[in-house]
Order: sequence, then C-alpha cells, then structure tokens
Amino acid sequence: MNLPNKLTIARVIMIPFFVFFLLTQAGGSAGKWIALGIFIAASLTDLLDGYIARKYDLVTNFGKFMDPLADKLLVCSALICLVAKQHLAAWMAIVIISREFIISGFRLVASDNGKVIAASYWGKFKTTFQMLMVCLMIADIAPLSLLTQIVMWIALILTVISLADYIVKNKDVLAEQH
Repeated sequence: MNLPNKLTIARVIMIPFFVFFLLTQAGGSAGKWIALGIFIAASLTDLLDGYIARKYDLVTNFGKFMDPLADKLLVCSALICLVAKQHLAAWMAIVIISREFIISGFRLVASDNGKVIAASYWGKFKTTFQMLMVCLMIADIAPLSLLTQIVMWIALILTVISLADYIVKNKDVLAEQH
C-alpha cells in the first residue's frame, strides 16, 4: 500500500477519535482543542495524499474510491457533531450533506458510462470554506463569532453553487441512454 493510501486510511481512522473528543467530556476543557487538532490533521492528510499521489504518479483505484469517501465521512461527521452541539442549524447540515450525496450519485452514474467527473474549482473552494467553517465552529471563540457566521454562509453558498455547477456541466450524465 502506497503512502497516499495510507494517509487516506489514517484520515478515516482519525474520525472516531475526532467525534469522541468533540462530543464527550473525556478531554475536559481541552477536548474541543484535541478535536480541532485531529480535524486539522485529518484535513491536511486530504491535501497531502492527493498532492503525493499526483506528483509521484501513485494514483490507484483504491485511492480514487477511498479518498472522496474519507473526505465525505470527515465533513459529514463534523457537521452532525456541530448540529448535536447546536453550533450549526440542522437544515444547513442537510443542505451540505445532500450535495455530497447528489454529487456522489452523479459520479457513480458517470462512472457507469465511462466518464470521470473531476473536482471543479467551485468544489475545491467549497471544501476549503467548509473545513474553515468547521474549525471556527469547533474553536467557538466569541470575538470570532461574526467571522464564523460569514464563513458559514460562504460555505453554504459555495455548496449550492458547486452543486449547480456540477449539474450544469454534467447534465448529459443524466440523459437517457437508448
């Protein structure tokens, strides 16, 4: 197993620890900071594994499958935890998670038709702002509450824009085949 795939697996393994420290009192007052550190480390493995895989031609079918799945598990876990902690409105988490399911469905249908749907710049901006939003919400620093709200709304808007972008650019994927 190559390094990028090991980093992807490490990201998946970090998720239960992230959730544990975010939702329990096990770490005491440091719990949220431990959770934040784990989330940042997991997010950085996402950047690193893709970079290494492309730079050193280590792209594998396992990585193509697991990397986006690991990303979705990390972000969806964080959103669900933030809803549970009442830092994020449930409807916002539903919009963001729904977008992920829709795009996954699009990619599955495209794959069945021999087409690969690459990540767009809108999708990359969306991911960046979602991860920043999660970090700010976990930190929950009062003087940054306005910034947190702004980043949250930007992440939500980019989520919708990136979904629309995928649908418009790939509408032929859903065209009926005869």
